[in-house]
Amino acid sequence: MSINNERRRFFAGAAAATATAVAASAVSRVAMAALPEPVLQGKPDTMPPLVPSTGRPYNPVVTLNGWTLPWRMNSGVKEFHLVAEPVVREMAPGFKANMWGYNGQSPGPTIEVVEGDRVRIFVTNKLPEHTSVHWHGQRLPNGMDGVSGLTQPAIPVGKTFVYEFVARRPGTFMYHPHADEMTQMAMGMMGFWITHPKAKHPLIDEVDRDFVFLLNAYDIDPGSMTPKIMTMTDFNLWSWNSRVFPGIDTLNVRQGDKVRIRMGNLTMTNHPIHLHGHEFLVTGTDGGPTPKSTRWYEVTTDVAVGQMRQIEFLADEEGDWAFHCHKSHHTMNAMGHDVPTMIGVDHRGLIKKLQKAVPDYMVMGERGMADMGEMEMEIPENTAPMMTGTGPFGPVEMGGMFSMLKVRKNQKPGDYKDPGWYKHPAGTVAYEWTGALPAPARPRAGSKAMPATSPGPVTEVQIRKPSGHAGH
Repeated sequence: MSINNERRRFFAGAAAATATAVAASAVSRVAMAALPEPVLQGKPDTMPPLVPSTGRPYNPVVTLNGWTLPWRMNSGVKEFHLVAEPVVREMAPGFKANMWGYNGQSPGPTIEVVEGDRVRIFVTNKLPEHTSVHWHGQRLPNGMDGVSGLTQPAIPVGKTFVYEFVARRPGTFMYHPHADEMTQMAMGMMGFWITHPKAKHPLIDEVDRDFVFLLNAYDIDPGSMTPKIMTMTDFNLWSWNSRVFPGIDTLNVRQGDKVRIRMGNLTMTNHPIHLHGHEFLVTGTDGGPTPKSTRWYEVTTDVAVGQMRQIEFLADEEGDWAFHCHKSHHTMNAMGHDVPTMIGVDHRGLIKKLQKAVPDYMVMGERGMADMGEMEMEIPENTAPMMTGTGPFGPVEMGGMFSMLKVRKNQKPGDYKDPGWYKHPAGTVAYEWTGALPAPARPRAGSKAMPATSPGPVTEVQIRKPSGHAGH
């Protein structure tokens, strides 16, 4: 795994147990003799799976635009070191954001363990305020649950706390603060946790590819770098693992692979995640693997706030298949919320007058918004274009929560590299028809399909969009 080795370092003075704050008194003095080296990551790339070299074996996951946190074994205990700190996250090429995260990235690294492992996590706080870590969905001692003020004192600035518990059940979990949560989660503090089964499990199948990512959202003004933490509903950047299309890596698999995708939602709204070209089963939630009697095939699954969904399918159709949130405004970047609908309005006379006073004035959406994806509209520095990305046939006109599942016959087992664009067999691409068109079939008024009705009174409907946050 290619990790920034030059950024690895020991924290000065951390070796002394007397200088370290402890989250619970059950942690032994031996455990506090020295901290594991904190491993940091500076790149937003999808890193290869971290094959376990110590502890019980398992089939590792691949974190989309992320990585897995290495550990050390200490007397049979898996020890990790999380560093909560301000980070700069590249959300797309040319667009960066000031965030808070762990070990150099937001979201933080994925933690992978095996059912029955005793786990010890050192958490060093390099934020400008106190913090804590809640292990979302885990069964553990109450004092390790990470709710500051309720189950533990908050971790002060510059201090290190220790969390220690046994990973009691297999499944997909998350971690995030329970301290000044509105600020810290809005700034990107979150990460994934995977507990693999220790033996063959009746509800957990073996798969060839296992992907994970978090759903997150930010409100960052065009030209700025820092999220607005007070936003409740009007987010303008919808992301997977704090990346927006075309910055989200593709999911590259071999035809015939059994694929698992795990998604966790720590945004303020639900996300119906849709996969093209395949149907899948929902095989897991935060509560663990789903009973087989409750599973049915879907092409879209809704991931609600604070939830996880695990889907599985057979990648048996070659091609570049879209994979995205089905809320249409969640596949756009840097959207404004006060732009009126101007479709069908003739601006021609008005534009000439406005451009005399404002030479750079341009029409927004006179024929729809597709033009915005094609024109090279000047935008502030450090801003993701609203509609971007180019495919083999032209502009994709997407952003935000959008990527692709790339299925190839010749993708080697264990190879996650992007195979490039799919080469369609002859005669399998939609094309322009230039011949004669048959008359369209239309139902006749008064037929059984459309019975005639007497005209009723004309009613004019007026719709007013609510504003403000009175409902929150």
